[in-house]
Amino acid sequence: MDDKITIKEAYTAMYAYLKMLYELTGSDDLGGFLGSMSLLEDGTPADPGVWDDWMRAVQQARHGQVDLTLGRPDE
Repeated sequence: MDDKITIKEAYTAMYAYLKMLYELTGSDDLGGFLGSMSLLEDGTPADPGVWDDWMRAVQQARHGQVDLTLGRPDE
């Protein structure tokens, strides 16, 4: 299996995952966020800032700057 996907495919996967969570929970917050992530006819997100935030997250992941551990909050 090829583990490499494009940034657009990763965005689509994130959208699909969040949509699944929304369908399970009915969370208004997730529903609103999915609306802002949804793509317009020209292929851009309904909220342009979402793509900028997404690209910032991609860069953090590429540079190993994301902590995936379940840690305790600072005491």
